[in-house]
Amino acid sequence: MVLAGGRGSRLGGVDKASVVVDGRTLLDHVLHAVAPAARIVVVGPRKDDVPGVTWAREDPPGGGPVAGLAAGLAHVETDLVVVLAVDQPGITRSTVDRLLAAVGDTGSVLVDGEGRSQWLTGAWRTGALRRAVPADPRDASARSVLGPLDPTPVTARPGEARDVDTPADLAP
Repeated sequence: MVLAGGRGSRLGGVDKASVVVDGRTLLDHVLHAVAPAARIVVVGPRKDDVPGVTWAREDPPGGGPVAGLAAGLAHVETDLVVVLAVDQPGITRSTVDRLLAAVGDTGSVLVDGEGRSQWLTGAWRTGALRRAVPADPRDASARSVLGPLDPTPVTARPGEARDVDTPADLAP
């Protein structure tokens, strides 16, 4: 599941999924990392030039990442689900493989070099994730919903936890 429904307000309101980093859009970076998946669900505005994915939209649009999780989970039919934010161009197939290998009873989450959990970069047991998402997910923080699941931490390799939130984040 790729969460691509943010407002991009710190980037001047641009569609983050379409931002180009290292010659590819942010969405292309993340889609490459999850390409082996049986089904890829992208939660965000539909893009006609992106074939082979299932599209979903959070309710309301812009309702936050937990609303995106809820919308995406409606399309998940597997016991495990990888959840990635669209704004992390450093995520690779290796990242996804390490997250999947570390899933314990509830899930695993990438932890950056400063020890912060990257709540929107993880692999989860679908049942645990469904139980954790509140009935009204609008504007709930990912940390408050996912933190209590006590996921297995996976240490990020250099560059993996980089995210693009501001124009300064686009600098090499």
